[in-house]
Amino acid sequence: AYVAKDGTPRAVPIAHTWNGERIVLCTSKNAPKLHALRANPVVALTIDTEVHPPKILLIRGTVELDEVDGIPEEYLQMNGSYGMSAEQRVEWEREVRSLYDGMVRIVVTPTWAKLIDFETTLPSAVQELVERRSARQEAV
Repeated sequence: AYVAKDGTPRAVPIAHTWNGERIVLCTSKNAPKLHALRANPVVALTIDTEVHPPKILLIRGTVELDEVDGIPEEYLQMNGSYGMSAEQRVEWEREVRSLYDGMVRIVVTPTWAKLIDFETTLPSAVQELVERRSARQEAV
């Protein structure tokens, strides 16, 4: 998520990869988000699972934009997790290479992070409700 040039928030689902220090996302050189990120490089990311209970990683950070020729290796890696046959993968990569002459790596340096796993950690508002309920039950 980022703040668009008109001051309104934008949340965009996008593939990512972690390089051990930073989160890397890739986009086309003409993506509207790039203008906004140059003006205001502060972002928020939410990475979650599709299982119950969900595990949610909330991240806030700043971005650096790195324009590259060709297709960044991270883009190929992050899109390698989709269920494709070997033939589909070859066709997908051929299409990607024919479409993009270059891309922009959006490199996020985390400045804050919180894990919510609904077992040991809860969203703060839910945690407050749990504490209120406990206090009510103890008072009875």
